[in-house]
Order: sequence, then structure tokens, then C-alpha cells
Amino acid sequence: MKKLVALAALAFLGFNAGAQNAVQMDLPNTPIKDPSGGSVAFNQTVEKGKVTLISFWATWCVPCKKEIKMVREKMAEWKTQADFNYMTISEDDSRATAQVKAYAKSQGWDFPYYQDPNFDLKRSLNFQNVPFSIIVDKQGKVAYMQSGYEAGGEEILFTKIKELAAK
Repeated sequence: MKKLVALAALAFLGFNAGAQNAVQMDLPNTPIKDPSGGSVAFNQTVEKGKVTLISFWATWCVPCKKEIKMVREKMAEWKTQADFNYMTISEDDSRATAQVKAYAKSQGWDFPYYQDPNFDLKRSLNFQNVPFSIIVDKQGKVAYMQSGYEAGGEEILFTKIKELAAK
């Protein structure tokens, strides 16, 4: 019996690792910071009528940086197959503002990036850890969430982007 319970617990934990969820949720209007330090409502950062991939990350998170790098490397090819936007939101605290800007500049990011220095947006979207990605559909609703990152995880995101962009 103990083995059965242990096996069930492992199966449950394994199933939830790297969880992916189809959802239909409005974007919160939680304020986030733009690179100049100004405040903007999160729901105003997404272009209506266009699918948007949003990667939540932190400067200390190696898997986060890998995911963003892989998305950037594939972006030109992906844009030939689907019309979508990409942006990132740092989950570093307010003391890391300079680090976030420096990292984005050093990587040559040509997409929007924001910060959630007080973790208000993280609480609004109810996620615990980075990396965390969401895909917003053309109606401005969260249509998909993916927690964690493994090599190839960006392809799962792109499959969903193509599906949503075709609608």
C-alpha cells in the first residue's frame, strides 16, 4: 500500500512539473514598470488583434535566459509562419532594475521588456516560479500558460501561437 501511495504521489508531481494549461482569462490591469521606470497597466502592453507571447524571467534564472535565447534565435523563422508579438517581464525586485536593463542591452533585445518589481503581476496571474510563459490571444485574453522550461519547450509555445494566430 505504501508503494502504491508513493507511486501515485510521484506520478502527480511528475505530471505537474512543466505544467501546461489552456485557459481563458482576462488580462489584469496590474501596474508594471517600463524600462524608463514609468508605470503602465499590464493589459495595456498587449496589442489587441494580435497574439502575444510573454516570457516571465529573472536575471538569476538560467533556464529563463535559455528560453528567451531560443525564442530570439527562432523569431525570424517563426514570424514567417505566424503574426505575433513577443515581450518579457522580469520578476526581479526593484534593486535589480539596472541589472535587467543592462542584460537586455547586452543581449540586443529588440522587443519590449518590463519589470514586476513588487511581484504584483505575479500574484495577479497566480504563478509561483520563473520561467513562466503565457500566450495572449487576439481578443486580449490569456489563452495558454506554461510553467518551467526544458530544451524544446519553445516549440510547444510556437505550436500554440500558430494555432491562435490562425483563428
